[in-house]
Amino acid sequence: MSGTDTLPAAGLLLVNLGTPDSPAPADVRRYLAEFLWDPRVVETPRWLWWPLLHGIILNTRPRRSAEAYARIWTETGSPLLLHTRRQAEALQARLGEQVKVVPAMRYGNPSIAAGLRELREAGCERILVLPLYPQYSATTTASTFDAVTEELRRWRRVPELRFIGQYHSEPGYIAALAASIREYQQENGTPEKLILSFHGIPQRYAEAGDPYPRQCERTARLLAEALGLEEGRWQLTYQSRMGREPWLQPYTSATLEALAREGVRHVQVLCPGFAADCLETLEEIAIENRDIFLAHGGERYGYIPCLNDRPDHVEALAAIARSHLGGWIHE
Repeated sequence: MSGTDTLPAAGLLLVNLGTPDSPAPADVRRYLAEFLWDPRVVETPRWLWWPLLHGIILNTRPRRSAEAYARIWTETGSPLLLHTRRQAEALQARLGEQVKVVPAMRYGNPSIAAGLRELREAGCERILVLPLYPQYSATTTASTFDAVTEELRRWRRVPELRFIGQYHSEPGYIAALAASIREYQQENGTPEKLILSFHGIPQRYAEAGDPYPRQCERTARLLAEALGLEEGRWQLTYQSRMGREPWLQPYTSATLEALAREGVRHVQVLCPGFAADCLETLEEIAIENRDIFLAHGGERYGYIPCLNDRPDHVEALAAIARSHLGGWIHE
């Protein structure tokens, strides 16, 4: 067999949002500067946004965010990076030697540019990009596309490229979510209310045509149907609001406070839009929102972990990848 015969038929770039290199304020500031300067994330004219970002936000927010990161950081580093690497390793095992799987982050390290170069060095002339965002949004999925093409525009030889835009209603993804909930409830009981908390975006982004809220609603509805949940036993909410302008509602924190005040004593929260546990799930949902619910009269609060590298989740991702690799690999 010649050397070229052993090259992978295709490369798979597995992309998540990103993480600072450490919970130190300087590293968090560097990460936030990259993240918040992305015009897909903050659709404000650059001349107006630059002085706000560099004059105020990056002088105040990094220290607070660093404290939050420190609460969820592990001995092996960033939870998000750890889970994404494990997902990539598990996908590699399922897809086999025909496909080389490389993890990357939209912001921070390992970068998308570095991941693409690793695939090029491995001999991949065909690349499939799988952003780990089940629901499409310009703030996430399109931003990943921007970063991929920004790197490729510098290449002499551009590879064949395929890009997965969303998988919010894929049966394997829905089934894995449902299974994770059933397993959690077998050990922790059934709540009065199941909260399905998705990351929010500004309301004006949705009004401008971003399909994200419709896809979140579709995921939530399919998941409720898979679980056989009646109306009133579950609710869709949105978390992680930034700034003062209106974001998608209802807000997760406000909903949990209201439920506790209304006499609901037991809730469980799942974040279906996150493929891996990270700051927004481990600190915001599992800690901050738990405190809010309990402080206003709630008694039992359960956070259901993200799918991470669960075998059924990895198999769902592998099935999605295979469907887009058609003609590139031999089944």
